[in-house]
Amino acid sequence: MKLDPFYLIVDSAAWIERLVPLGVRLVQLRIKGMDEDGLRTEIRKAKAFCARHDCHLVVNDHWRLAIEEGCDFVHLGQEDLQAANLPEIRAAGIRLGLSTHDHAELETAMAARPDYVALGPVYPTILKKMKWAPQGLERVRAWKDAVASIPLVAIGGLNPERLDGVFGAGADSAAVVTDITLNPDPETRTREWIEKTDPWR
Repeated sequence: MKLDPFYLIVDSAAWIERLVPLGVRLVQLRIKGMDEDGLRTEIRKAKAFCARHDCHLVVNDHWRLAIEEGCDFVHLGQEDLQAANLPEIRAAGIRLGLSTHDHAELETAMAARPDYVALGPVYPTILKKMKWAPQGLERVRAWKDAVASIPLVAIGGLNPERLDGVFGAGADSAAVVTDITLNPDPETRTREWIEKTDPWR
């Protein structure tokens, strides 16, 4: 499987409707603290919109809803992985992405036979408080050696200026949240990301 090199992560269907038409081909819907009815509505809206724009939608955490709504991708953190029913996810034909931050988590992830593995934070990030220090490009290289043909997603503190180093170290895709969503001009920043990642498609 080949992932698009530009992996956008947002927290609402509204963001998807705003940015996907610019040329985004891979987007994760990552919503925390919403009731099931609200989540289902957001997933349905995001899925329908992505389908119209030839964009792959990844649902973060909520694997049961992803199955029920016929989604293509689920992304799980390590805690969510422990609670997930992997055979059920596989039976539904859903592709699986997993977060990793250290060697133990990588070993756990690889045992689950994921469709892609994410490593982070590569650089300091303001998205959430983390117990892990920035991984750096050497860790990206080591992870790519370990996962071999499985796509590797780099995440954490990325911006267009850092992409050459991340891809040069072996990442197949670069995930972004705040560099776009907190930018004063998210549309222009999204176009910069697309332009910068285009040679890696």
